[in-house]
Amino acid sequence: MVEEVLGIVAGVGAAGVVYVAAAARVVKQYERGVVLRLGRLVGDVRPPGFTLIVPIVDRLHKVNMQIVTLPVPAQEGITRDNVTVRVDAVVYFKVIDAANALIKVEDYKYAVSQMAQTSLRSIIGKSDLDDLLSNREKLNQGLELMIDSPAIGWGVQVDRVEIKDVSLPESMKRSMARQAEADRERRARIINADAELQASRKLAEAAHQMADAPSALQLRLLQTVMAVAAEKNSTLVLPIPVELLRFLEGGKDQEAKPPPKSETTRAVESGSGSADEGAQPAVEPAAEREVERTIEDIIDDASTQ
Repeated sequence: MVEEVLGIVAGVGAAGVVYVAAAARVVKQYERGVVLRLGRLVGDVRPPGFTLIVPIVDRLHKVNMQIVTLPVPAQEGITRDNVTVRVDAVVYFKVIDAANALIKVEDYKYAVSQMAQTSLRSIIGKSDLDDLLSNREKLNQGLELMIDSPAIGWGVQVDRVEIKDVSLPESMKRSMARQAEADRERRARIINADAELQASRKLAEAAHQMADAPSALQLRLLQTVMAVAAEKNSTLVLPIPVELLRFLEGGKDQEAKPPPKSETTRAVESGSGSADEGAQPAVEPAAEREVERTIEDIIDDASTQ
């Protein structure tokens, strides 16, 4: 009798061990367990750790709650300004409701991938090329909103969407390069024109200053001659300013004009008509002789060097 009882107890114990082994499940920290009993959702989502289910009747489905990095295949499209581009992106999302992610959608990863591709093509058609190249933050936000709206009902939350690369045709790349080069050339011309304007203003101020002091022009001429002579050239080119020629012409005009006559001279000339009225002074003006002597000295010094 005792042996029979011990046998029964041993059999029940073995059956219990087998039952516990069949019913025992372990849910990892980054997972949540969803139990389906005869195809129906039972109870709440099982937390991480050790849990038991009814063997054969219950089935435990584990749902990963980590952030999933999903690359979106490159999509070709035509922008709003009729440019063909190829854009690829990446989506970061995670499951926030394990029951909905398992029940309301067949494969939530595939669903998010297809929604991301559709939304990316839609964003390409609504945007200009400049927005795709320079205003990606706004496009990322719009793309995230388009994907996240239906994904919330699936128990999935989109954390971030990033446009990785925008591929352009080679002809468009060359056109953009020519545009950038033309813009740089325009800026260079504007800078050169501005520099010429500032230089002309400074030269005008210097001209007015030399006009007030004519000796400054002569000093500048002598400095130019010294700079040219320092090169030890066999030929010396001497620039003569227009003001110097005008000065010489003024001296000749003064030489041609007779000196003013006094009353006594007029009286003498009226009394004696033998004086020659067209006579010119035989002595050259002192200023003209001085200028000619200065030029000759400069030429002699340059030829000597």
